[in-house]
Amino acid sequence: MGFTILFLIAVGLSMDAFAVSVSSGMVLCFTKTRQNLRIAGSFGFFQGIMPLIGYTIANTFSDKFEAIDHWVAFILLGFVGGKMLWEARRDGEELPGGDPSRWDSVLVMSIATSIDALAVGASIAVMPHEGVLALKFGYLLCSAVIALVTFVLCFGGVILGCRFGNLFGKKAEVVGGMVLIGIGVKILLEHTVFA
Repeated sequence: MGFTILFLIAVGLSMDAFAVSVSSGMVLCFTKTRQNLRIAGSFGFFQGIMPLIGYTIANTFSDKFEAIDHWVAFILLGFVGGKMLWEARRDGEELPGGDPSRWDSVLVMSIATSIDALAVGASIAVMPHEGVLALKFGYLLCSAVIALVTFVLCFGGVILGCRFGNLFGKKAEVVGGMVLIGIGVKILLEHTVFA
């Protein structure tokens, strides 16, 4: 696997996290660097650590987890998105009620959007050891690139979403919740209907 392929894999894996980051930025309205770092850092960390986990357990558990990974992502994203929609129903608040930068929300969203990276880690374990994978710790380099690309895209995604969130106010939380649920449905359909 060459660096170009690795970069494209990293971008592809980070798209769900990027979309969630944009919707999180829309909900936050006025983001602080600390909140942005927490969101982007958590997404980057989990996108980077999941391939290592997948690589490590590829021969033992990948077939068993692959059967349910899409359901786990669907349930987690559906829960967070549903919570955002529920909180958007509350009246009398100028700012959206939910805070997607809270650690509990960030962890759930990070895990849910990085589950596909487990499969990538498992596939790295069985790929021919060429290009990046020919290096002694090539699998670590793959995970680091995935983490870095995800962090950069998600950091920008929160800023982008925040700019749109200021324009749309409370409706941004509804859009954010619908995006999360939509991503969960997309993951579920990709693994069941379109597999």
